[in-house]
Amino acid sequence: MKIRFTKMQGAGNDFVVLDETQGRFGLEPAHYRFLADRHFGVGADQILSVRAPTPEDAAAGIAFGYVIHNADGGEVENCGNGARCFARYVHERGLTQDNPVRVRTASGVLSLAVQPDGRVTVDMGAPVFELARVPFEPGARTPMVVGSWQMWPLDLKENRPMAGANCDSDALIHVAVLSMGNPHAVLRVDDVARAEVEVLGPCIEHHPAFLRRVNAGFMQVVDRSNIRLRVFERGAGETLACGTGACAAVVAGIRLGWLDSRVDVRTRGGRLTIEWSGRLEDSVHMTGPAVTVFEGEIELPEHPAGPDAP
Repeated sequence: MKIRFTKMQGAGNDFVVLDETQGRFGLEPAHYRFLADRHFGVGADQILSVRAPTPEDAAAGIAFGYVIHNADGGEVENCGNGARCFARYVHERGLTQDNPVRVRTASGVLSLAVQPDGRVTVDMGAPVFELARVPFEPGARTPMVVGSWQMWPLDLKENRPMAGANCDSDALIHVAVLSMGNPHAVLRVDDVARAEVEVLGPCIEHHPAFLRRVNAGFMQVVDRSNIRLRVFERGAGETLACGTGACAAVVAGIRLGWLDSRVDVRTRGGRLTIEWSGRLEDSVHMTGPAVTVFEGEIELPEHPAGPDAP
């Protein structure tokens, strides 16, 4: 089967975008892994599917379904950098004239607005702090109070066995825990360039306290309006940028008393601007770039290589 695709990137976080508004392609996890593979497929951190809304969503003014698969083939709840690319995609192809455009993800409805300069602002909704909804299981852990919030201790030796990850460290780290439609653990570091992202990232991602794994954010506070950030994303590894990770880091920094309400986030792929009032019920707004890289057509193998191929 041949399918058309568009390659896009937002602050270096790259995507394969598929138009399924006229019908589903019926892809299996192994097909998503193939498309994401940088040697045999197109290459991407995530695969984004643009789908027609359900009749109920259409009646409510929701224009599209927005479905995200990670590079490992698993479906995830949200992707902020992908949402910006999604908005540019549907506008550039004339699929909608709505601006902002409302789309349905697995975790809720997003409002996406294309700005005159080409950047896109995403209303990411209100952050989620209830531990059961992250989901995070605190067990017998006692949080450390910081500012008006808390950070949770993680003993990395508790990590479940995982091939290729050295999680035998005696390190006890403290993380802020929240969801931006997907789970995040935010760790403050002195120098993000020297942070052990590749070592600690997998150990945090697979820590048993996070029932559906977690995205691990490593945040360096430069001043109250600027941070540097690296994120080890579940199912994708470290990416050049993570939109929900940037939102989670800023929200955590505001609640912990380190940051003001508008923060520029410097990632390895570029700059994102995050705004949040600090009121728990208010939405987080993220503004950043979204760029089309190229378009093409690819033949999907009937049986993509890999142990879990369909």
